[in-house]
Amino acid sequence: MNSDEKEDCECAPPQAETSPAEGPYRDYEEPEIENPEASRMKRAAAKHLIERYYHQLTEGCGNESCSNSWCASSAGFTRMDNNAAAVKSLELYKVNTKLCDPHPSKKVTASAYLESSAHSNSACSNRKLTHKDVHSVRDNFKDVNYLTEEKVYEILDICGEKEDYSPLIRVIGRVFSSAEGLVQSFRRSKPHTKEELKSLQGKDEDKDEDEKEAAACSATAMEEDSPASSSSSRLGEGSSGENDVQKLGPDEVSVDIEAVRRVFERLLSNEKIEAAFLNALVYLSPNVECDLTYHNVYSRDPNYLNLFVIVMENSNLHSPEYLEIALPQFCKAMSKLPLAALAKLARLWSHYSTEQIRRMVETFQQLITYKVISNEFNSRNLVNDDDAVVAATRCLKIVYYANVLGGDLDMEHNEDEDEEPIPESSELTLQELLGEERRNKKGPRVDPLETELGIRTNDCRRPLIAFEEFVNEPLNEVLEMDKDYTFFKVETENKFSFMTCPFILNAVTKNLGLYYDNRIRMYSERRITVLYSLVQGQQLNPYLRLKVRRDHIIDDALVRLEMIAMENPADLKKQLYVEFEGEQGVDEGGVSKEFFQLVVEEIFNPDIGMFTYDERTKLFWFNPSSLENEGQYTLIGIVLGLAIYNNCILDVHFPMVVYRKLMGKKGTFRDLADANPVLYQSLKELLEYEGSVEEDMMITFQISQTDLFGNPLMYDLRENGDKIPVTNENRKEFVAQYAEYMLNKSVEKQFKAFRRGFHMVTNESPLKYLFRPEEIELLICGSRNLDFLALEETTEYDGGYNRDSRIIKEFWETLHLFGEDQKRLFLQFTTGTDRAPVGGLGKLKMIIAKNGPDTDRLPTSHTCFNVLLLPEYSNKEKLKERLLKAITYAKGFGML
Repeated sequence: MNSDEKEDCECAPPQAETSPAEGPYRDYEEPEIENPEASRMKRAAAKHLIERYYHQLTEGCGNESCSNSWCASSAGFTRMDNNAAAVKSLELYKVNTKLCDPHPSKKVTASAYLESSAHSNSACSNRKLTHKDVHSVRDNFKDVNYLTEEKVYEILDICGEKEDYSPLIRVIGRVFSSAEGLVQSFRRSKPHTKEELKSLQGKDEDKDEDEKEAAACSATAMEEDSPASSSSSRLGEGSSGENDVQKLGPDEVSVDIEAVRRVFERLLSNEKIEAAFLNALVYLSPNVECDLTYHNVYSRDPNYLNLFVIVMENSNLHSPEYLEIALPQFCKAMSKLPLAALAKLARLWSHYSTEQIRRMVETFQQLITYKVISNEFNSRNLVNDDDAVVAATRCLKIVYYANVLGGDLDMEHNEDEDEEPIPESSELTLQELLGEERRNKKGPRVDPLETELGIRTNDCRRPLIAFEEFVNEPLNEVLEMDKDYTFFKVETENKFSFMTCPFILNAVTKNLGLYYDNRIRMYSERRITVLYSLVQGQQLNPYLRLKVRRDHIIDDALVRLEMIAMENPADLKKQLYVEFEGEQGVDEGGVSKEFFQLVVEEIFNPDIGMFTYDERTKLFWFNPSSLENEGQYTLIGIVLGLAIYNNCILDVHFPMVVYRKLMGKKGTFRDLADANPVLYQSLKELLEYEGSVEEDMMITFQISQTDLFGNPLMYDLRENGDKIPVTNENRKEFVAQYAEYMLNKSVEKQFKAFRRGFHMVTNESPLKYLFRPEEIELLICGSRNLDFLALEETTEYDGGYNRDSRIIKEFWETLHLFGEDQKRLFLQFTTGTDRAPVGGLGKLKMIIAKNGPDTDRLPTSHTCFNVLLLPEYSNKEKLKERLLKAITYAKGFGML
């Protein structure tokens, strides 16, 4: 833009609804592939025309006899404010309205003024501007191309005196709509060189007052000689940006963030000024998106990140007026930042307060929710295709990792990887020959931003704000998970999957994604098995078949699983099919549920001695003195993995540290709080003891435990621990070593074998990628909260029953009066497990079907399909008696 154009454009930029890139070429078809330089020229031409329309509406052409009805110089023209003029200039541009040529007298006046300014430059010290001239020049502020806190307050004070804020609005519009101006604004003084300090502060502090006022008279002079143009590099062209970044840390930027916050706090209280920020953001965002997409501007000037830092300090971003156009466009621009820039933003924001992080989360969540509820998304109109929702989710990911980085991190205590790799399937060669090579052969997916930052979600013990605040429920309700999972597996650039941002999904949605992954893997194994049998001529065995005796379930099941694990571990990824010897039940899911229930009851029986049971916490822990070999723990890990893989809920009671260890984190002192609360409290009191630990407690670095038979076992936490007293100085080390022994070293062999078995089933699953430890527990154990009112709301009816049937009303009245144990027995009888699925009983699709008229027969069920077959009993008392007998004495399967 030349100086004359710059002078014309002294307003808040118009809020564009169409891209300026359409430009004067909109009357004919554009070629499919366009030269980037030609595209840039189009945008520049369009911008220039819009600015001329705006200038014509606000200043006029200078011809007093002008007949153009859309010119301020016309006699019949009705004056309008800046915002109305901005909107109107866009409308005139769209319909290609006639533009006036500047009147000759106006041109002469301008030329003469510029010439006199140039001639007077050398004699400036001999001429003083009048007080009136000074204020006239200051009011225009056309020389301000970037802002500092002091400059904003100076303009604000002048505008306040005259009660006219239009000059400030024009300055904000000019600076905040320009990437170059915004990048150079609100710089911190410390990282700059002396030359840059002089250029940024120059004419406000070091120059003579008369020189400053004379220079401000000419927009042309400021365009050519202003500090922003001459001393500072233009974006991507100079080296000052690189020099700045070299002096900054990985989590620092050259913006004075506190100054930006103070400025926003003062300006956003004024509605007219606030509108200028909104309009400027609409104008700025498409240009920024273009710069990042096509011009690789961040790699040339990393200070480009400043504008994102500044804009995100606007506390009104989540307000309704931003949600329609401004914020979606800005999110799209931010999502185009390269990985290194995203990581730097996350590191910077990790130093923000909890309130600031929450404000940014709410900003992006507001946009996602607004877009979801204002559109009708379905299987044909996917939410994955909404650019605003996708961009906001990607921006939310930056805040999510900032939340993790800023929380309580534990980067050190990581479990060692398995010494022996998980054996591959013997069918792998055939898979490769058939073009069916596993996608995740190299292991589970890892988020690139997570890798760049060098952290994992599981490293965070306590984030700045709860992880649950990142979940967007309206989005989860409209997400078509089958389609989203497809995009997740295919990994195409033009299709976004929300599974790549699992923090925004609730446990129910993620569980559905895991279900699709498991099922597809089962079908793949089945298909490969069929092809393998055709090539090799072997017996067809597409399922993982287990035939067990109810009285010898552990021996039969674990022996069979051990053989499979040794011969071909890939068979563990086939669909499980259980058959109880002597029973007619066909396994459509219900038989497997009971199988897991019986296996868990046997394995965790304290009499077997593989696990210890704490009566106070009602939790199990690995028995360090167990006589069972490691293979038995491996098989238990396989059973746990199979339960997840086959979507079955187990009645297991582990402390949370077990799930953290499964996800790769060692247990620490803090994990003792739920694993062994008595020991935790004792060690906590030791740490807080104010007296002399050595003299008053007389403990050493040797601890004692009891074995399986009650005999004491001594263990030295340090070499010759019995001779090393615990003192005030080394008590922290003692506590850390004690916790390390109890949670890690003492059960190392047992847990490694257990984890190995678990990974034999889940090693190719996105389990680690999608779920946090507490969600893994929910996945395995289900929900402990039994809300039967929610179950009543979602239950369906068949065979002639409906919600208003007499027997149905009596059934629910009876069930709600049952005790907790009786309700669990009912769930066990109807669904095969006494736990609620992920998401609660409201997610359980139970069906009550009519099973004939009044009879003495008991109710029956299809646990595979959660169907209760209920005869139409004659009265409520008989219903209760028959139902209680059925759920209390039910055992085994038969054919109806």
